[in-house]
Amino acid sequence: MQTYNIHDAKTQLSWLVDRAAKGESFVIAKAGKPMVKVIALNALELSQVKRFGFMAGQINVPDDFDAMGADVEKIFDGDASS
Repeated sequence: MQTYNIHDAKTQLSWLVDRAAKGESFVIAKAGKPMVKVIALNALELSQVKRFGFMAGQINVPDDFDAMGADVEKIFDGDASS
């Protein structure tokens, strides 16, 4: 993400607004310290992004999933004879 100082942002404001409107966000800094992030109004915010179920249909959970750790559990319980 590109960073611009306040002076550059003031002199190139129209150009920067056009870029942000096209989806290209940027940061404005003051004395080298980032102050604000500029994004388009229609850009999805992190809170709007759906995360739950985003891989639905792409992962298969085996039927014996709950029993898969039984061998490891036996080892830690001291029953390594199996």
